[in-house]
Amino acid sequence: MNRLKIYIPLLLGIAIALGVFMGSKLNFQDSNKKIFATNSKKDKLNRLIDYIDYEYVDQVDTDSIVDVTVNRILENLDPHSVYIPVSEYEDNADDMRGNFVGIGVSFYVYRDTITVIRAIEGGSAEKVGIRGGDRILFADDKKLYGESISRDTISKFLKGEINSKVDLKVFRKGEEQLLDFRVKRRRVPIISVDASYKLNDEVGYVKVNRFSETTYSEFKQALDQLKDQGIKTLVLDLRNNPGGYVSSAEKLLDEFLGDDTLLLITKNKAGEETKTYATGKGDFEEGKLYVLINENTASASEIVAGALQDNDKGTIVGRRSFGKGLVQREMALGDGSAVRLTIARYYTPTGRSIQRPYGNGNNAYYNDYEKRYRNGELLHADSIQVADSLRFVTPKGKVVYGGGGIIPDVFVAKDTSIENETLNYVTRNGFMSYFIFEYLEKNRSNFEGVTFEDFKENYEIGDNLAESFIAYSRLREAQIDMSQYDAELKLALKANIAQQLFGPNEYEIILNQDDLMLQKVLELEARNN
Repeated sequence: MNRLKIYIPLLLGIAIALGVFMGSKLNFQDSNKKIFATNSKKDKLNRLIDYIDYEYVDQVDTDSIVDVTVNRILENLDPHSVYIPVSEYEDNADDMRGNFVGIGVSFYVYRDTITVIRAIEGGSAEKVGIRGGDRILFADDKKLYGESISRDTISKFLKGEINSKVDLKVFRKGEEQLLDFRVKRRRVPIISVDASYKLNDEVGYVKVNRFSETTYSEFKQALDQLKDQGIKTLVLDLRNNPGGYVSSAEKLLDEFLGDDTLLLITKNKAGEETKTYATGKGDFEEGKLYVLINENTASASEIVAGALQDNDKGTIVGRRSFGKGLVQREMALGDGSAVRLTIARYYTPTGRSIQRPYGNGNNAYYNDYEKRYRNGELLHADSIQVADSLRFVTPKGKVVYGGGGIIPDVFVAKDTSIENETLNYVTRNGFMSYFIFEYLEKNRSNFEGVTFEDFKENYEIGDNLAESFIAYSRLREAQIDMSQYDAELKLALKANIAQQLFGPNEYEIILNQDDLMLQKVLELEARNN
């Protein structure tokens, strides 16, 4: 027994030493380091926020600090991983869903009052009799005018639960008393198909502004209507389309490409590939197709253009697209905010990545337009810089390139003059529409009973209105010399009037009359027939 007592410490020492040795060989140390390192990073941020919350001398909104921190983290990843704060989440969600619950009006906050531009066709507001020019002053006795009015206030009282009702008091010119309307809140579509109409007897046109949940159904309805009208050729306009849901883009592609045709390849962090194929029979597989793209065509819209080009379907017309080949997934952060995190890269059917380099930072990445302007790419197709190592070949032998956007089959130069750039800016950003709104406020009665066809064929913009707009622009520090662009200016003014009186489809019909890319498509059609 005494001898055993003597050896026990020795045996324990040997066992401990053996355990340490085996543990080192099993390499648990690295795993532990990794776990604790990860936790320490989280703890570090949490501890700092707690210090600020409880110890910092002044009152600080720690939520805003967290928002800034998250944004800075994401900025160091890639240009397309973004944070969506609580204040913006609902609007973003509505936009991607393709609808919201409300009364169905487009409006301006004009001189501190909600002023209706147009009641949306078929919406609740139109059904009860609300029309352009009306001022909404009260909602359920809540005042909606004055200096403190904000979009958040407007949304709070005009949006709400589906089928709920809101009592509105409305001022209308010519009426002695306020008008009372009870309006039921319903789902209001946020359209992603801006326009759908015939360019001529056989050529149809559809403009898609983004890919939301409703895009495919909107597109399919437009395509079916155009087919019923006898079109044999379709122009799909994806210019200035920033992308959206890849699934909606894939459904749209299905209408043009045969069953089991490869549409898209995605690769995740682990290198795992997922291939997406066309399913079922599309309704325009045999039809002739043109796709319009430009330097602002991005992401899901590039997937569409790339898949069609790689499968030798249709003709891509325009200028090199943006070059976004990263896939994001929206992930909730638990407090009503979310992050759209890049989780994969996508490749076109031939295997090309169209993602532009982003190693020089977000500013350089988004200022690529300036680089394209300087190197002449927007004016000359042969100025597009491509590496031969990024050369790919389609099944029918067409050479295509990766490395930064979709290069069109047929190039159309951009009018980069200062005058036209300024005109495009004021036309598309709402500046001109505000001027037109003020014009219609004074002259709305002149258009009562006027049909769009009558407006399109017979209404002309006079010199006085064009000169008034130039004077209006100068007052707001937008110096416009339109001596060489008088016709273009008048066309843009007419298009904006059409938009506010009739809608976005009619706006595009007017504005597209002198569109260079559409002229090129019609030229190609005439040449090939």
